[in-house]
Amino acid sequence: MTLRPPTHELLPVEPPLLQTGIGVVAPYDFALDRELWRWVPDDVTLHLTRTPYAPLAATLEMAVHISDPALIAQAAVDVLPVAPLAVAYACTSGSFVGGLSGEAALVDAMVAAGAPAAVTTSGALLLALRHLGISRIATVTPYTDDLTAGLSTFLGEADVEVVATAGLGLIAQIWTVPYEATVELVRTVDNPNADAIFISCTNLPTYDVIAHLEATIGKPVLTANQVTMWSALALAGRKAIGQGQRLLA
Repeated sequence: MTLRPPTHELLPVEPPLLQTGIGVVAPYDFALDRELWRWVPDDVTLHLTRTPYAPLAATLEMAVHISDPALIAQAAVDVLPVAPLAVAYACTSGSFVGGLSGEAALVDAMVAAGAPAAVTTSGALLLALRHLGISRIATVTPYTDDLTAGLSTFLGEADVEVVATAGLGLIAQIWTVPYEATVELVRTVDNPNADAIFISCTNLPTYDVIAHLEATIGKPVLTANQVTMWSALALAGRKAIGQGQRLLA
């Protein structure tokens, strides 16, 4: 039997989309990978890794544990083989608990480990506030009181005045907090002395409430994952996407 070549024509194949890579180091209990991706353009890819598991609740003790520069540097090494243009440490408490010097040490450790550029969530928050010209804010957190106070101390060290705070007192499964609870907390803490609201913790879902809250209260609403991705993308020469979010305008 003679085999005949196929008579149909092969369709042209599009070349693969060139990707800009960003490495993301997250704490071992991080549960919101999908939320981070929502700020990312189609030609940017995230390479996520996590710190080693430790049997700790989401308390001050855990924040101190995951603020160790050596621990974060080692996690950053795990994403370097895929050549990201920047590496972000996506954790608020772990990057503010050591103050400004502790935050700077984390960035230095990631760069020393080989990251071309690096940022932490708390450092990204300060960059976002400077970008918007804001120095007085109210904060919403899922944390216990001592961690919520620690955020205020960190911001005060950076000459950012915290005029009001509210926390949920949670020590586990923060990613399960419904949007409605976060929105109500923002409305409770908002006051005329605050020029913006910051919603802390990268494990607290916020993407779908930012634009709504900003339209309702008439001021910027910044969130942990938002500022992290905004800053990391900027380091890679790209812009975050998020319709109606003032930081990204």
